[in-house]
Amino acid sequence: MKKLMILGGSRYAIPVIDAAHKLGLYAITADYLPDNVAHKFSDQYVNVSIIEKEKVLKVAQELQIDGVVSFACDPGVVTAAYVAEKMGLPFQGSYKSTSILQDKGLFRKFLTENGFNVPHAKSYSDKKAPLADIDFFTWPVIVKPVDSAGSKGVTKVNKPEELSAAIDTALGGSHNGHFIIEDFLTFDGFHSSADPFTVDGKLVFSTYSDQLFDKEADNPYTPALIIWPSSMKKANQDYLDKEIQRLMMLLGMKTGIYNIESCVGIDGKPYIMEVSPRGGGCKIAELQRLAFGVDLIENEVRAAVGMPLVDVRQTECDGHWCEFVIHARPGQSGVFKRMEIDEDIRSKYVKVVDMTTKEGDMVHPFTGANMSLGDMFLRFDSREEMDAVMARSNEWLRIILE
Repeated sequence: MKKLMILGGSRYAIPVIDAAHKLGLYAITADYLPDNVAHKFSDQYVNVSIIEKEKVLKVAQELQIDGVVSFACDPGVVTAAYVAEKMGLPFQGSYKSTSILQDKGLFRKFLTENGFNVPHAKSYSDKKAPLADIDFFTWPVIVKPVDSAGSKGVTKVNKPEELSAAIDTALGGSHNGHFIIEDFLTFDGFHSSADPFTVDGKLVFSTYSDQLFDKEADNPYTPALIIWPSSMKKANQDYLDKEIQRLMMLLGMKTGIYNIESCVGIDGKPYIMEVSPRGGGCKIAELQRLAFGVDLIENEVRAAVGMPLVDVRQTECDGHWCEFVIHARPGQSGVFKRMEIDEDIRSKYVKVVDMTTKEGDMVHPFTGANMSLGDMFLRFDSREEMDAVMARSNEWLRIILE
């Protein structure tokens, strides 16, 4: 029986475990948190920090694994690439390429050197160094850790006097003590976060989304709503497809899923913002499976252990789909009692509700993706209908606290 090592044990790993079991694989989950929910579903749990690549490699060699993934788990991606390379296992890219993609500072530098559209950006480890670069940036700016995901540690800074506090916030969310400052891009339309797939370096499934933020949330840069299909102009999608394909060739990428964030600025330029060789958080690939009829999770597992892929192809979105990240309202915190959804909304539009918060759990302000209460998938026949219904979500969805 082939063995798949899955780095991370959050709920986002459960569909990967399910896919592994469907394919007759032995699923091993690994992290330093034995109470994480995914470990209850795997065949074996290994207690090891997934950012310590040498320790993970040692365990992987002892267990004689046949594949490794870090699905929707950003901290483990570089380690997964390292283990795969050392053991001669399949992975989307080399350790070097993956390290570039996973470090926001290195990635911005690579984009700049290779002629991609990119905002002014610099990475630092010295808290005082940015003060000498005030004139380099076009204010306002965004300050964030180079190695975190889920909008953790991200702050918009309008003037230099606010920079020091934002740097402290970024460093608080960093694993390696580095942070990046870059121009704040004003979007023409919406930011996109979606999961495409490459086969032998060729982009064979591509999609874009509209990612909306709750402007009233405690962190207004944490995604609260992701919509397919995107309202982005086709010409801009085509441009990004070509640039993403060029990026894949330059980095020598191979076969697998990616979480790619992109946008179009008010300057009319499309930008590739982030590319990570993993599935995205917020259950993106699961929603895309319903909306597009392509199972990228199963194919990611297949690719990881060298099994042939099945039916990875470009398809059209069936209707208009929305992932709603369920979260506390501004200023709302306390002990969770229940969630209520009006029955007419539930019966007509709601397809999936996946609550991670249960009665008695503490509800905290929505400062990052890790503070979500769960996810909801909804399907509509038109974008207009979706916009109208989701605009009044405060009316038909209620979070009841004690």
